[in-house]
Amino acid sequence: MSDTPYASPPGGLPPQSQITTNRAVFTPSYAVIPKGVMTDIVTSNLPFWTDTRAWIIARPLSGFAETFAQYIVEVAPGGGSTQPEPDSSAQAVLFVVSGSLKLSANNTENILQAGGYAYIPAGCDWQVENISDAAVTFHWVRKRYEQVQGIDKPEFFVSSDHDVTPVPMPDTEGCWSTTRFVDPQDMRHDMHVNIVSFEPGGVIPFPETHVMEHGLYVLEGKAVYLLNTDWVEVEAGDFMWLRAFCPQACYASGPGRFRYLLYKDVNRHPKLGK
Repeated sequence: MSDTPYASPPGGLPPQSQITTNRAVFTPSYAVIPKGVMTDIVTSNLPFWTDTRAWIIARPLSGFAETFAQYIVEVAPGGGSTQPEPDSSAQAVLFVVSGSLKLSANNTENILQAGGYAYIPAGCDWQVENISDAAVTFHWVRKRYEQVQGIDKPEFFVSSDHDVTPVPMPDTEGCWSTTRFVDPQDMRHDMHVNIVSFEPGGVIPFPETHVMEHGLYVLEGKAVYLLNTDWVEVEAGDFMWLRAFCPQACYASGPGRFRYLLYKDVNRHPKLGK
């Protein structure tokens, strides 16, 4: 879209003349949902949402995401919801990629533009509305909050990609950085939703292998990404899911920077059984 640097689903429907083969893949270790499959016919309607459709790109499922759900939500002018969240134990992050969204929560009203970010704690009463004359598109990441005795729940806050200074990774000369909306040492939070950025030629120089589950939505640019044993080319608008301990690395192939919205579960002991 011309008014935003962030990718969003193209919608529509490919012509009958298009070949079927593409980059979509679903494995026990990872999945790739490329932008080309995010068409009109794979959207979902949601209870108590009006003039809204959603691409649900991750959900708790045996052999797939275990800790979170992620939606790309498109709301037409005048649409929204006064009852968006059906689960009182679910916390949320909203990240706007285009348009203008009115978010009412915690006795405040906030207008989130492209790049706008909101953290909504579990049990918070919130509503969203598109009060503009154009569609608004945003990511909605949901996770059940894991309460720890003696640690307070995090509070509602709003921020923006434009207002947070990225933190460079050590010894990378700024080629690899992370926009952190939450302090990693804040034990109140059991999930982080950050933006990771690579300048052209920047790399993750080793196969990261760790306990955190990942959801990665490519906001900008393109790269070659290592997923388990496979090198996969990805671009703006693609989504990747990585299960815990799935090896990952990447090489930002340019010509512009490569950025993705990253979900991960953090700051809690692994559960021992169900």
